[in-house]
Amino acid sequence: MAETGSTDVPEISSEWYHDVVDVAARSPQPLQWFVGHATEGVILLLGALLLVAALSRLAGGRHDRAVALVAPLPTILAYAGSEALKTVVDEDRPCRNIGRAIIAGTCPPPGDWSFPSNHATVAGALAVTTLLLSRRLGLLALPLAALAAFSRVFVGVHYPHDVIAGVLLGALVAVVLTPLLARPTAEALRRRADRARRPVPDLAGRPRP
Repeated sequence: MAETGSTDVPEISSEWYHDVVDVAARSPQPLQWFVGHATEGVILLLGALLLVAALSRLAGGRHDRAVALVAPLPTILAYAGSEALKTVVDEDRPCRNIGRAIIAGTCPPPGDWSFPSNHATVAGALAVTTLLLSRRLGLLALPLAALAAFSRVFVGVHYPHDVIAGVLLGALVAVVLTPLLARPTAEALRRRADRARRPVPDLAGRPRP
């Protein structure tokens, strides 16, 4: 038997969804193609920006290296939190509840819940983590994250409140966990450096100069 979820969504979000997908259905084909591909492609671009930002910090001090090393973890944990929240809320996709043409091609299957948007969560976490690593790259990543989130509504697979919640969830996880994870990592790097500086005894048991 097909799984069905709740249909109790904010009225304003439903109205915005109507407006956006109606505009999307009337938009030129090249724009539909661009946004349809951007919904996945921007996530890859954000991942590349995070990688570049992390690599730029590896040559810095111990704290810089620690932040760079833990950079992927907030996004992974934000995605896991998004997936967990989906199973609690059980909100059906708007493309199953609202009779509107969508440009995504197909609606995700029953049981693939709508709230929050995984894409928006990952985009928010990637963008904010990038900002914490590099202000210049972060200021480029933030509007890309907004585009990734909006594209999920434009193609018809999420309500606006799904993507807003997703971006906020990802951003919050990145802001909170990045420094928390970096501190013990920096301490581990310090201990490793201290061990490397200790004199190594020679075969006679005397420390080498």
